[in-house]
Amino acid sequence: MRKLYYYQLCAFSRTALLALAEKKLDFSVEITKFWDRDSPLLELNSFGRLPVLIDLNGSVVSGIFAIVEYLEEVYDNVKLLEQSATHRAEARRIFQWFNEDFASEVTVPLVFEKDIKRYFQQSPSSSTLIKQIKVSMNAYLKQIEKFVERRNWLAGNTFSFADIAAAAHLSVVDYLGGVSWHQFQLVKEWYMRIKSRPSFRKLLTDRVPSLLPSSHYSDLDF
Repeated sequence: MRKLYYYQLCAFSRTALLALAEKKLDFSVEITKFWDRDSPLLELNSFGRLPVLIDLNGSVVSGIFAIVEYLEEVYDNVKLLEQSATHRAEARRIFQWFNEDFASEVTVPLVFEKDIKRYFQQSPSSSTLIKQIKVSMNAYLKQIEKFVERRNWLAGNTFSFADIAAAAHLSVVDYLGGVSWHQFQLVKEWYMRIKSRPSFRKLLTDRVPSLLPSSHYSDLDF
């Protein structure tokens, strides 16, 4: 069976998991603490980064950009990029925006403050930094709102990797209770549609040890 090396609050890992599920591919998950120097992850990806996918033929594909392009090329049973070059370009643009900009300003620092710090016995979470992260996130949510005001999905009229990446990152922030959904009703409605997709079921049941999700995290109607 395919194997995905994965950490529950790694948005890149969640993106890969959703992509595999949307493609209707069978796979197992190997929970991996990517900061652990003794992890087998380093043997698979010398950069020590998640996610890593081992496919049925033994191919090892590392990094979220490589994984989604690999899945789209090899498994065409479900297309997550339209035939239109314009749509593909827009989906890739938004995908990159989340996995680079949103990740560096929101997801990665928030997960470090609220989760990973616990493993290194560092100082408590910085409330000042978390407030700054929330300000940054709200700026992104305003942009997402502009997308969904005029489009059915983020990149156009069809569901794509852009929606997968956005939902993966927001699901991490939502787990940690950091999304002000009441301020962004259109974004909330878009996210509710994605939460209702079968591919999202595993994310809604995932739990990080000693770190409970927000009270509404698993609710499809919240």
